[in-house]
Amino acid sequence: MVGRGVLAAAMVVAATAAIAQPNVVLILADDLGYGDIGANGGTTIATPHIDALATRGVRLTQGYVSHPVCSPSRAGLMTGRYQQRHGWEFNPAGRDRNAGMSTKQQTVADAMRSAGYRTGLIGKWHLGSQPRHHPLNRGFDEFFGMVEGGSIYIDADVPGVESWGSPRIGRPNKIIRGLDREVRVDGYLTDRFTDEALAFVARNTRSPFFLFLSHKTPHTPLQATAKYLDRYRHIDDAATRVYAAMVASLDDSVGAVVAALEREGLRDDTLIVFLSDNGCAGYVANACSNAPFRGYKRHFHEGGIRVPFIVSWPKRLPEGGVFRQPAVSLDLMDTFLAAAGKSEASEDSVNLVPYLDGTDTGAPHDYLFWRSGPNWAVRDQRWKLIRYNRTDSTGQDLDRSGRLEPPEGGWPNDSPHGQITLLYDLTNDPAETVNYAASRPEEVQRLTKAWTTWDTGNAAVPILPAYRSTLADLHGETVQLVF
Repeated sequence: MVGRGVLAAAMVVAATAAIAQPNVVLILADDLGYGDIGANGGTTIATPHIDALATRGVRLTQGYVSHPVCSPSRAGLMTGRYQQRHGWEFNPAGRDRNAGMSTKQQTVADAMRSAGYRTGLIGKWHLGSQPRHHPLNRGFDEFFGMVEGGSIYIDADVPGVESWGSPRIGRPNKIIRGLDREVRVDGYLTDRFTDEALAFVARNTRSPFFLFLSHKTPHTPLQATAKYLDRYRHIDDAATRVYAAMVASLDDSVGAVVAALEREGLRDDTLIVFLSDNGCAGYVANACSNAPFRGYKRHFHEGGIRVPFIVSWPKRLPEGGVFRQPAVSLDLMDTFLAAAGKSEASEDSVNLVPYLDGTDTGAPHDYLFWRSGPNWAVRDQRWKLIRYNRTDSTGQDLDRSGRLEPPEGGWPNDSPHGQITLLYDLTNDPAETVNYAASRPEEVQRLTKAWTTWDTGNAAVPILPAYRSTLADLHGETVQLVF
C-alpha cells in the first residue's frame, strides 16, 4: 500500500508538471499567400499584429505545408503524418458526405488532451462531417465552427459589405456549437470566430489549453465589412480591396488573441504558431501575393506550398529569429507534444524547438515530399523535383468554375500523355525560373529514388478519388493539376 506522503508528493509533482506545460495556440489562415504579410516583404496589406508575432518569435522562411489544397493539408497538420499514408489525399469536394479522414489516426487534439490539455477548435474543420469524424470525436473538448469547408462570411446585402465575384458567394453560414447545435451568425464570420477564441482563453486560464483557431479568411468568397474596407479605400481594384480588408480582419484577430493572453498573464509561456493551409489562390484576379515565389494554391511550385509560418514562445524561443531550413506543418505534432513534456508521436514529424532555439544547428529533414494523384514533388536542402501530368485538354474544356469535369469514379492515377519533369535549384533560384532537369540528370535520379522509397509506405488506394482538376501552363507546356 502506498503511503499518503508518497501520494501527496506525487500529486505535487503532477501539479507542478501541469503548471509548467505551456498553453498552445495554433492560428491557421486559409489560402493566405507568403507575400501577403509585411513580415515576408508584403507592402499592399498592413499586417502589424502578425508582424509583431514574428518580432516576438521565429519566422520560418522555408516553412511548408504537406499539400497545396485545403482538406488534405489539414489532414497532415492534424495527424503529423503525410496524409497519403492514411488516405486523405484529395479535397472531398462535397461528393461523399459519409467520408472523412481515417478515424484510426491520432490527431494532435487527441495527443494534447492525453497530455492533460483542454482542447478547443474554433472555425473550419473540413475533415469529415459525420459524427464519427466530428471534431468532438477527434480529440477536441469544444467546437464552434463549420464541419465542412464552404460558407459565406456575411449576408452580402448587409449595408457596408462588399463582395467580389458574385457567382462565388456561396451558401449561407451553417455554424455549429458542440456536436450538432446550429448557431445563427449575423455578423462577420471572422470576427465571430475571434470572439469565440477570446472566450475560450478566458474560460481556461487555470489549466493548460490547446486552442486551434482555424480561420476561413481569406478563402473565397471574398467579402468584407466597412470596418476593414475603410482601411483600403485607396485601392481601386475591387478584388484587391476586398482581399486586403479580409487579411486585415485576420490580422486584427491575431492581435486580439495575443492581447487576451497578455491580459491573463499567459503570453510569455504560450506557444503560438501562425501559418496558412496552402498558398493563395490564382483565381482571385491577382488580389493576393505568393511573392517572390512561382505558382499558387493547387501547385507544387513554391507559391502553392511555402506559406507564412511563424512560431512564437517568448519564454523558450529567441525573439526576432529567422529559421532558414525547410520545415513542414507535420512538425507541429511533435513540437506541441515536446512542449507539453510528452514523447514524439509521428514518424513524419520533428520537434522544431531545438532547431528554432539554435540548440541543434542541423536541418529537421533530409527530404520533404508531396503527392496528389499522379503528380508529385520532392525537395532536399537545395533541389526540388516536380512531375506533372501532360494533357491534351485545353482551356475550352474548363467549366465555369475553372475546373475539368471528372470522369466517372474520379481522376485516375496514371499518366496517359506522359509527364513533364521539372528540377529547380531553390538555393539560387527560389522563384523556380530555370528547369535544370535536362542538365542535371543525376539529381533527377537521386530525388526520384528518394520519393519512390517514401511512396512505398503510403496507402495504395485513397479514401476518396480525385474529383477536382484544372490546367496550368508551365515552361511552354500545359499540365493537369489534380487535387
